[in-house]
Amino acid sequence: MRILVTGGAGFIGSALVLHLVQDLGHEVVTVDALTYAANPRSLAPLAGNPHHRLVEADICDAARMRALVSETKPQAIVHLAAESHVDRSISGSGAFVRTNVLGTHVLLEAARTLFDRLDASERERFRFLHVSTDEVYGSLGDSGLFTEATPYDPRSPYSASKAASDHLVSAWGHTYGLPVLVSNCSNNYGPRQFPEKLVPLMILNALEGKPLPLYGDGLNVRDWLHVEDHARALVAILEGGRPGESYNVGARAERTNRVVVEAICAAMDELRPDGAPHARLVTAVPDRPGHDRRYAIDPAKIERELGWRPRMDFERGLRTTVRWYLDNEDWWQPLRQRVYGGERLGLVAR
Repeated sequence: MRILVTGGAGFIGSALVLHLVQDLGHEVVTVDALTYAANPRSLAPLAGNPHHRLVEADICDAARMRALVSETKPQAIVHLAAESHVDRSISGSGAFVRTNVLGTHVLLEAARTLFDRLDASERERFRFLHVSTDEVYGSLGDSGLFTEATPYDPRSPYSASKAASDHLVSAWGHTYGLPVLVSNCSNNYGPRQFPEKLVPLMILNALEGKPLPLYGDGLNVRDWLHVEDHARALVAILEGGRPGESYNVGARAERTNRVVVEAICAAMDELRPDGAPHARLVTAVPDRPGHDRRYAIDPAKIERELGWRPRMDFERGLRTTVRWYLDNEDWWQPLRQRVYGGERLGLVAR
């Protein structure tokens, strides 16, 4: 297939693009504004590959998106480009509304213009897959799981902007007949993740002997999904998902933040014993404003309908992730020095 991927130089996007091109042989055009969280080095394995092209462009630029979609005439669009860090949304919500809401609208309109010009057989094949988050569902108590039927209840500027974009995608399917799909995933981890996220932040702080900031009591629960398993899930949805449907993607791997940080410390003790015990660096800090208590995904629908299941168990995936960061300092060090050095984000000025 010929696929246009937005946000393909980001964390999840690069994992997907590498999988599409290297493993499956698809032709991919990556569109990315190359903002702070994107890294072209993530796509370095595709340098010189005739099946891949990286285009630096802003998805909010309507004229550019219309021209690019018209030029490339993709058989599918996978939309991952987004502002994605909850802490940053708390102190700078405008960028999230612009990229996640306006940008999604721009892409939907570009896709609709293309779709209207396709012949019947091309329309049958075309898909628009919007990649979203479980955070749109709000917060769970001690029990229960998010399903595709869970009512939306976003609690942060980030999740509200993603909920809005999900609704736009669904509306373009119902109103204009665009063959849309929506995926809502749990917390991703793995190689090439921007170092402000929990897992890489803890790894790099531990490596440098800096405090490991644990929000609140550390008992907030997330369902952890390896990014390569997520990439395979997106391909399964793209290939077999029913237009108009949404699919929850999770690995049934609930862990508290404290357990995740302790597991990172244990892996660091093994792989970099000169800094052990790394758990001595864990430091309680004030909680994030509006911090959702628990997320947990029920992936039964994608398992049942599309045959997808995660291949990476959490303990093995986390250890290989720690090893990747230890072995790839040339990837993260420039970001750590010039873009984000580990400082606290998301504090609300009073």
